[in-house]
Amino acid sequence: MLKVLLTGFGPFPGAPFNPTGPLVKALARLRHPAFAGVRRVGHVFPTSYAAVDRELPALIARERPTVILMFGLATRARHLRIETCARNVLSRAHKDAAGHLPTDKLIAADGPATLALPSPARRLVAAARAAGVPAAASSNAGDYLCNYLCWRASEAAQAPRGPRLVAFIHVPPVRPIVLPPSRLRRPPATLGDLIGAAEAIVLAAVAHARGIR
Repeated sequence: MLKVLLTGFGPFPGAPFNPTGPLVKALARLRHPAFAGVRRVGHVFPTSYAAVDRELPALIARERPTVILMFGLATRARHLRIETCARNVLSRAHKDAAGHLPTDKLIAADGPATLALPSPARRLVAAARAAGVPAAASSNAGDYLCNYLCWRASEAAQAPRGPRLVAFIHVPPVRPIVLPPSRLRRPPATLGDLIGAAEAIVLAAVAHARGIR
């Protein structure tokens, strides 16, 4: 069985509503013929470094996912961003939701400047656009928890029998309304728009993963 781990984040300072939490819960419940033989597990991280370090390894050890699709909120974004790499940086300007502020500048003191995310970024961008939502590839996941999770997940993908496909999708702020997704090519405005685009991304990731198994 193909296993897909879907993750989002909870609220954080400056973002009392984080749409990625309800988004991944909805994605884990969606019905589609292509999901036959696919186990989807949705998980919402508290927006803290300690939670990522504690919960991501446990999830991977328990589920052994082939695919990890991570979603995070970019408060200034206007479109979906499919991240292609994680940056070896830590923000010393923004506390996490637990009040922790990193004291180091780097995630890995002796690590490279970036780690690539093993994902078909172009295919995922095309899937989102086909669903009517603007999307683009990005090589800057920031320096906060989204980037930190990207780094840790990319590290996990390098381990023997680790996940084969790891992708991170930054989403813009939306209203917490679940309406049928618009087919117009415009920035997503509601949670329903995000669900429509994210479903297309999950389906594209599943199809790609089946081809590389």
